[in-house]
Amino acid sequence: VQLQASGGGLVQPGGSLRLSCAASGSTLNDYSIIWFRQAPGKEREGVWCISTTGRATSYRYSAKGRFTISRDNAKNTIYLQMNNLKPEDTAVYYCGASARSQCTTYFTPGLGWGQGTQVTVSS
Repeated sequence: VQLQASGGGLVQPGGSLRLSCAASGSTLNDYSIIWFRQAPGKEREGVWCISTTGRATSYRYSAKGRFTISRDNAKNTIYLQMNNLKPEDTAVYYCGASARSQCTTYFTPGLGWGQGTQVTVSS
């Protein structure tokens, strides 16, 4: 499966963005999907994961209450709604797929993540 993240951009602190993760030619219904990010000079870090049944697992305490993950199987798309964005959220955001139906408690990036989408939070 090959995924493509989109929806990034430049936003002011406190603003919102909704990222989308889609796949062409494959159904995502049988995969749990992981959103993760990587800032320049930093390691990848998990943000949220969503299981095939829609159960969400957070990997970032700082994202709880600000970010939510959801999936629309009819549209074959997973979303990451990001509210109250902060400059430290600036990163390239990726989505990856795991063949596990449930999310793991530890972060793994999954497979099939493409170029990612840039999110820049700056005034």
